[in-house]
Amino acid sequence: MDSERPECFIRLQVEMVLQVTDTGELCSTALRRIADEEYMPEDERAHARDAVQRDEAEALAYLIDPFDLVGEVPGVELIQASWSSAHTDYDPEAEEWDLSEEDGEK
Repeated sequence: MDSERPECFIRLQVEMVLQVTDTGELCSTALRRIADEEYMPEDERAHARDAVQRDEAEALAYLIDPFDLVGEVPGVELIQASWSSAHTDYDPEAEEWDLSEEDGEK
């Protein structure tokens, strides 16, 4: 980084709505990811398996990783990240889902 410029931190917010088309595949993939995690303590692993089997949103949270999203972007380092997933009522025709409106665009 140019020594005359101050540090630059950018908050990137991303909102996505995903449709689960195959619950079984989603959950089994998340369970494989949990099983392959070599540093996860066994009590946490048991809790994770239980959560994934009960809730697709939990399964998705184990598969989506912000570090994977920016890991290959040159010139940036991920400093902090948090993410969550939850079931939602989605109506693409509803005004509340017009994401361009939030930016002042029409």
